[in-house]
Amino acid sequence: MTASTTRRTTAARSRIAAVGAIAVAGALILTGCGDQTDKGASSTPSGGTSKDSSAPLFSALPKKIQDAGVIKIGTDSAYAPMEFVEGGKIVGVDPDIADALAKQLGVKMQFTAGTFDGLITSIYTGREDAIMSSITDNKQRQEGLDDKGQKIGKGIDFVDYFSSGLSLLVKKGNPEGIKSLDDLCGKTVAVQRGTTYEDAFKAQAEKCGDKKLTIQAFDTDAEAQTRVKAGGAVADLNDYPVAAYTVKTSGGGNDFEIAGQQSGVGLFGIGVSKENTQLRDALKQALDAAIKDGSYAKALEKWNVQDSAVKSATVNAGQ
Repeated sequence: MTASTTRRTTAARSRIAAVGAIAVAGALILTGCGDQTDKGASSTPSGGTSKDSSAPLFSALPKKIQDAGVIKIGTDSAYAPMEFVEGGKIVGVDPDIADALAKQLGVKMQFTAGTFDGLITSIYTGREDAIMSSITDNKQRQEGLDDKGQKIGKGIDFVDYFSSGLSLLVKKGNPEGIKSLDDLCGKTVAVQRGTTYEDAFKAQAEKCGDKKLTIQAFDTDAEAQTRVKAGGAVADLNDYPVAAYTVKTSGGGNDFEIAGQQSGVGLFGIGVSKENTQLRDALKQALDAAIKDGSYAKALEKWNVQDSAVKSATVNAGQ
């Protein structure tokens, strides 16, 4: 998180479950024991100030939400550019996508900040109607399983709206011509200590064999970025939206660029109760409508994450 710069500080708390060759850890499930939403956390409405029954998809919503005129959404607002607090308001990619959905549905999207590990529980308890917080859709979360396959909850459904993986962050101009992890062999990289990104570099180091990959680990991602900018390392690794945001904002866009394609791509989903299929289907329809009218693409372009666009809304498509 930049502006609260790096994503999670340990692999176990990362929101993205990396897959494929880069994967170094299994997908994890949120296992809060109770509703851990922060008391007194900021609450931010999106999509206007009143309900609009003439909106294209207002009638698709459950009667309870039609009457309330609001969809309550839980989030962990500490992951720029996806969701973060600025000027006392929750802003970012997710709130802007929610704005586009709100226009189709004719109700407000009210974001409330809480702890990431309590978000799924907030759906179980009914505190929130939905959760939207860069949450990786995977089978374990869908089925309510922990990382050992034990049943710990009902599970939730996901409306998938964003595709994201891991990206290499290199110095502007990419002087070393880095295109993939394989290009790092024989070079030095920088990364935040204790993250999935460090694990990914370690896995690559094993692949490099005698052509040694030197890994310099730092307490924060900001320190790793500084090392790359200074030329002491050729690349850093982070979630794509964080890397893209860093490219856009660091040094006015003059410090870094993303090298190559994303690796270990997965889907982020809006989580809803399995018992609330009507809301799930209404959100899916709203996302498809926003994709069709261009408002979805506009939201992604604003934050320089258009490479994470999905072509259509899907339900529980994560693996």
